[in-house]
Amino acid sequence: MLSKFVVTALISGLSSFLILPPTWAQNNAARADEVLVEMNKAFKRGDRSRLSQLLPQAQGHALEPWAAYWELRARLDEASAREVQDVMARYAGSYQEDRLRNDWLLLLGQRRDWAAFAAEYPNYRMGDDRDVRCYALLIEHLKNPGADAQLADEVRRNWFAQREASDGCTAAASRLIGNRNLTTQDAWIKARLATEANRPRAARDAVEIIAPEAVSLVTELHASPARFLTTKVIAISRVRKEIIVLALVKLASTDAEGAARFMEDKWGSQLNDEERNWVWGAIGRQAATRLASTDSVGYFAKVTKNTDLSDDMLGWKVRAALRAGSTPRWPLVLAGINAMSDGARKEPVWAYWKARALLSNAPPAVPGAAPSPQRAEALALLQSIASVRGFYEQLALEELGQKITLPAKPPALSAEEKEAARLNPGLNRSAYAIALGLRSEGVREWNYSTNLHTRGGMGERELLAAAQFACDRSIWDRCINTSERTPNAFDAEQRFPTPFREAVTQRSQAIGLDPAYVYGLIRQESRFIMDARSHVGASGLMQVMPATARETARYIGLTGFTAEQINDRDTNIIIGTAYLKRALDDFGGSMPLAAAAYNAGPGRPRSWRNGPVIEAAIWAENVPFSETRDYVKKVLSNTTNYAALLTGQPQSLKARLGTVGPRDASAPPPDEKMP
Repeated sequence: MLSKFVVTALISGLSSFLILPPTWAQNNAARADEVLVEMNKAFKRGDRSRLSQLLPQAQGHALEPWAAYWELRARLDEASAREVQDVMARYAGSYQEDRLRNDWLLLLGQRRDWAAFAAEYPNYRMGDDRDVRCYALLIEHLKNPGADAQLADEVRRNWFAQREASDGCTAAASRLIGNRNLTTQDAWIKARLATEANRPRAARDAVEIIAPEAVSLVTELHASPARFLTTKVIAISRVRKEIIVLALVKLASTDAEGAARFMEDKWGSQLNDEERNWVWGAIGRQAATRLASTDSVGYFAKVTKNTDLSDDMLGWKVRAALRAGSTPRWPLVLAGINAMSDGARKEPVWAYWKARALLSNAPPAVPGAAPSPQRAEALALLQSIASVRGFYEQLALEELGQKITLPAKPPALSAEEKEAARLNPGLNRSAYAIALGLRSEGVREWNYSTNLHTRGGMGERELLAAAQFACDRSIWDRCINTSERTPNAFDAEQRFPTPFREAVTQRSQAIGLDPAYVYGLIRQESRFIMDARSHVGASGLMQVMPATARETARYIGLTGFTAEQINDRDTNIIIGTAYLKRALDDFGGSMPLAAAAYNAGPGRPRSWRNGPVIEAAIWAENVPFSETRDYVKKVLSNTTNYAALLTGQPQSLKARLGTVGPRDASAPPPDEKMP
């Protein structure tokens, strides 16, 4: 069924795509919507004939631009340039026009049709496809082979950032290496990064540029790095040394100790300093992700030049130094962060820990006297990130002696600002698509409309109006995400909405949970999307797995529970809060540990907590899974802001974090039945 706001939008005629007679909306809307949903399914399964058959029935529909895009995109490899231009002209200014242009530019690049690419590229608005950008940079180079180093730097950044193999950046890199604008070292680093990410094709593509004769060796080492390193005897040439580095990096990703033995016993002496440093960095990182901090610190100690390591390796070197004992190894923390790239050092996580490292050894503050240079630098770093906008930003506020209070609400939106959002065709199409269950398509069009349609995206007031447009229609994920993009204004009610407040608050308080904690978790889990479903099968507001739901229902005595009930709002809240409370009790009231258990299951955080008693912020930063590490930090940051919103009182993130260490011997045994 069409939601009321969509029908209203249709009848009101909010754009040229949405002007339809009321009688059409009333008598034919359901069938027209079915056509769009069916076309979406046909597109996903690549059914070209069905798309062509259904396209005429989509004419006049609010989502007609999507229908036209799907039909042409499915046969783009056979379409004429005139067909493509006609469709782009028919839907000029829309997301679908520029999405089709993006796909067409990729095809032109693959065909090496540089003239057609160069003619169309200036019309490309999104500008967020690295491969398209690499083709454009390649064309610039072909026109002017003596282009400055900035062009090569941009190709390098895009190429290194791509995890999967790609034609555009590989082609641009190959050409620039051939002309010596990029170096063979760049290609080997790309191969190393791809190997670390378990992307063998991308590694082979990089090696093929500079050593095509060694491509078969790359395939061999990826199949069995230990056997490869055992059967090979000596590495004299540059190519052979680099191939050995790739094999050691590949082995280190699963067997850090094995790679270390190969380095000590056989291969280390045959590599140069930079190659050895990279391999020890890869070994140290793997040990750090297993929380073997002592081993990791020892492996990283074999690195003779920190700047030979990638930012990712240096990040794990810092994490290992933070966790190395009850007191962090602050000199190692400082050395690791100082070796990072400029961009990495500015990230809130590393700005905060660098400030802490500087303060650890700074002379005590003297009242009335200027702070020491070390303390002054630390305070400047903390002040540069301090805000309520995130985990480390909040910790920086508290390090500066301030509590967490929400900023004043920005000035109210004017009628004109609200009307501009209400009349925005892209926002309306997005809302309609989401209402039909085409969430992925709706989200993409929304993000384009707010972020990419105009250079630099919407202005701050436009973003607030677009966010309110979503809030008013209970499209909570777009409400939150759009409001979060405002650089200065901070509308707490948009960023931290409280839908279903009575149900969440009553249930939480009834079982002894802080409603702010529950809201903080729901915001991270589902963004309040009622029918959210994860790639692993978790469902509903609190993203509960079917098996977890059944066990939790049994645990709380919820009789007659069936799997279908998990998407019912109230049932989902009952099950989700019960599981969260069970996790919180099992972990002695530790919010960080319970959040990790909710995301990754209870077994992993039970293992991750072993070791010295440390600040929970250090523990959270060392969580091995990037998803769970990010999750824990965001849930706790969300919780702190929700508490400030719900109570109107200043809050402390540090108080919610506490410390983490092994389970107390006097505590009850773990709840082994908890899924």
